[in-house]
Amino acid sequence: MAQEGKAYIHLALAIYYAGGKIDEETLKKAAEAIGMQVDEAKIKMLVASLEEVNLEEVLKQAVAAPVAAAAAAPAAAPAAEEKAEEKKEEEEEKKEEEVDLSGLSGMFGF
Repeated sequence: MAQEGKAYIHLALAIYYAGGKIDEETLKKAAEAIGMQVDEAKIKMLVASLEEVNLEEVLKQAVAAPVAAAAAAPAAAPAAEEKAEEKKEEEEEKKEEEVDLSGLSGMFGF
């Protein structure tokens, strides 16, 4: 079950935030404490994967990413508005040209 894998990750994060050591035994105890059926293979894989990861850095980046995206969004909005306005002006110019041409063709019988 995919959700079960996420649950183990959440348990690992809870242990990390509580200041505990993320190891097989701690994860197993935490899973049992919340009534999860323990899958030792998944726990071993998670612990092995997390040994290669600096959780503090990953979590800092995860917190900073939404802030950076939110800061960039207002800056992008005026540019999008300008493009829309330019496109609208171009369409209006094309319509004016079409009107002018239709008037000339009517005058000369085209």
